[in-house]
Amino acid sequence: MILATDYPFMDIFWTMLVFFLWVMWFWTLIVVLSDVFSRRDMSGWGKAGWVVFTIFLPLLGVLVYLIAHGHDMAERRETGVRQQQKMLDDHIRHVAAADGPATEIASAKQLLDSGAIDEAEFQQLKRRALA
Repeated sequence: MILATDYPFMDIFWTMLVFFLWVMWFWTLIVVLSDVFSRRDMSGWGKAGWVVFTIFLPLLGVLVYLIAHGHDMAERRETGVRQQQKMLDDHIRHVAAADGPATEIASAKQLLDSGAIDEAEFQQLKRRALA
């Protein structure tokens, strides 16, 4: 059994460095393959070619793809992020503009305070808004 006292500091350092580089390598491979599969301007044969290239010659395949399509990857990712942000903003505007129960109850309360409706009608509008 290996104890911490038997494991020199530099061995720990190199083990952590190798582990970090291994995780970084897989992350890069996943990003490249996800970009390959998300492209709409590339045919199925082109996608298959890049996948085979990155699997059989991993380091060379990933580096060639990053050199050849790195700028396009950044533009596609930026476009995707902007589209998602626009969709989120539109959804928030739609939800914020929608008349929710609180808005309906506040409007009914204003009508009650102005004397346009009585207490029974206010309670009915309040029940309908909460239903």
